[in-house]
Amino acid sequence: MLKKLFSIFLSGVFLFSSLGTAAAEVPNTANGKLGAVETVTYGQEQTGAIVERIKKLEKDYECSNTSGGMMNRINNLYDTTFDNSSSPSLITQLNALEWTISHKVSADPIQKRISDMELQINGKNSDASIKKRIEGLATFAFGSTTIPLSQVNVPANTLVKISLVTPINAKELKKGDIIKFKAAEDVIENDMLLITAGALGEGEVTDVSQAQNFGRDAKINIDFKDMEAVDGTKIDMTLGEEAKENMEQMGMAAGASLAGMIVLGPIGIIGGAFVKGKNINLPEGTEMYLQTEKDCSIYAIPTTSAEQF
Repeated sequence: MLKKLFSIFLSGVFLFSSLGTAAAEVPNTANGKLGAVETVTYGQEQTGAIVERIKKLEKDYECSNTSGGMMNRINNLYDTTFDNSSSPSLITQLNALEWTISHKVSADPIQKRISDMELQINGKNSDASIKKRIEGLATFAFGSTTIPLSQVNVPANTLVKISLVTPINAKELKKGDIIKFKAAEDVIENDMLLITAGALGEGEVTDVSQAQNFGRDAKINIDFKDMEAVDGTKIDMTLGEEAKENMEQMGMAAGASLAGMIVLGPIGIIGGAFVKGKNINLPEGTEMYLQTEKDCSIYAIPTTSAEQF
């Protein structure tokens, strides 16, 4: 009976769509891209003359290509930091290092992440360039300055256990509101880390209907859009049949909150009185499953390298 009610609930009361869209891009301007690199590196956008800001980053990253005009140099810095199209970006390499050494991937600036790992390993920080410090950490973790990242395919319908960051309450949400969530645990397939615990995702409320008389329950339509893979790639997510079936088999019902609602049974006309339907109220931390919407290529981290730690 509970299984049947759960299926009815998921298909008729708590609705989701899968209209994944690209995340907002950094403005393709000198200040936009330079500020993005500085923020992810130092924690905030720097001040002063643009040429000095560029030189500081080029020195820290030991950039080999410092020729060309201003925008060319900024693009080189931006691609080195974020772009995975031809080789793993600096962020991706740092994610692999941090997870291998600490079994976590933080959202802290690059400088702090490197400093924390150096203190954990050596008890002190190096004053070398960012590039040299990363190479030192890689040599310790992998025995080589080369970080062993592999390009793999994340198949469609790969399950991801998530935890809500934004509460979902039909009484408080409206169309257009953003729903934030995060991976509740690492996603590992064939000894390769695809998504790290804590990886962020974001969706959007596309429609809300309040609970009404005659036992009509509240409804919320949410486009869960995407979440970040270990290399920063945005992977399209959806609440598909595999995710629903997995929650059903585990008795999750999108967390204890939903399970409690289902156990109470459908609300109808009792003793001739019109009874109002149930509100949807999922608190922060409620766990449920989503699944990848389509195949996606990413750089993944071999988990076997972390076993020594």
